[in-house]
Amino acid sequence: MKRLWSWLALAFGALYFLLPLLGTLEFSLRMRRGEYSLDAYRSVLADPRFQQTLTFSVVMAICTIIVGVLLVVPTAYWVRLKLPRWRPVIEFITLLPLVIPAIVVVFGYIRLFNTSSVLPLTGTAGGTNILLMFGYTVLALPYMYRAVDTGLSTIDVRSLTEAAQSLGSGWLTILGRLILPNVFGAVMSGAFLTFAIVIGEFTMASLLNRPAFGPYMQILGANKAYEPAALAVIAFAITWACMGVMSLITRLTRVGRMGK
Repeated sequence: MKRLWSWLALAFGALYFLLPLLGTLEFSLRMRRGEYSLDAYRSVLADPRFQQTLTFSVVMAICTIIVGVLLVVPTAYWVRLKLPRWRPVIEFITLLPLVIPAIVVVFGYIRLFNTSSVLPLTGTAGGTNILLMFGYTVLALPYMYRAVDTGLSTIDVRSLTEAAQSLGSGWLTILGRLILPNVFGAVMSGAFLTFAIVIGEFTMASLLNRPAFGPYMQILGANKAYEPAALAVIAFAITWACMGVMSLITRLTRVGRMGK
């Protein structure tokens, strides 16, 4: 009986998520009156803004993931190793982006880094991109930190560190060749969540006037009928494809470690 209820719950969850997607897919194929066609997809894929904004957001996502890993992995490792009493404080800080709205964060950035400030990042496109990347890093911080911290909880950080130090390894070697490979799966989980956040984020990119994918989706949705549905299906497919690639990388890395 319990198994039956488990399958029913799984089926309900699958229908809950799949039916809206199937409805969106079916609507996106109705651009040509009276028949199904891929006209909406051709229109979206032929739009230069689609390629420009998607490329921009993918590059920003990769940069955000790199910065997030460089920030979170050493911090979470050091807190577990040397500062266990500070864990509640660090966890509280990493939860703040869930409480503070993105619009408040970006307005603070604009006020702090405008052209009249000491560090005028908003004065150039490159500076604004850097500011947006750090904003994305802040938004993804709760998810990246939780993923890495959970990964660290599955290994004996102190014993591994002491063993590595007894063999003469420095801190960079310990982090790069010992800790990071052991939490690589957790890092990839955080990376996937970060990628999804960056691809769909609207507020920061819009207020900083950057050519990101989120504002493009909003503009297209305000002016078109069938193209937004096609774009939603494309974005869903891209997100799942990236998740599949990350899962494959994690599996290959795990197999490579086992082979050694």
